[in-house]
Amino acid sequence: MVYVVDASVAAKWFVEEAFSDEASRLLDEPHELHAPDFLLVEFDNVLVKRIRRKEMSVYEGDQIRDAIRLFPIRLHPFRTLLRASFEIANQTKRSLYDCLYLTLAISLEAEMVTADFRFYQEIRKGPLMDYQRWVEDLP
Repeated sequence: MVYVVDASVAAKWFVEEAFSDEASRLLDEPHELHAPDFLLVEFDNVLVKRIRRKEMSVYEGDQIRDAIRLFPIRLHPFRTLLRASFEIANQTKRSLYDCLYLTLAISLEAEMVTADFRFYQEIRKGPLMDYQRWVEDLP
């Protein structure tokens, strides 16, 4: 299967929390994983927040930061997704950041896997619902 993963899913590969086991299934099977290269910025921001809250050390964050860059995720330049993401963000009233992942899923005819429940719920109500999957619903 071809999936686009967002930062909410990627973070679960490194930090034990709700749906971490489900997110790890993406790594257990021979799936083809994609993301906009913006994933790295958003992922680093997740780490910075966890370091500030003293949930991990700077050293641990740095190790995780290096590790995600070795994962088998094909990164796509976010700049090529901006125009369509802008339109989708305005149409769905969701953040441009989240819509980058959805736009990539549409362009690849894949599904975006997310653990962002608010985003999932909002998109599920509209015509783009076939391009996303809730992390818990992975096969």
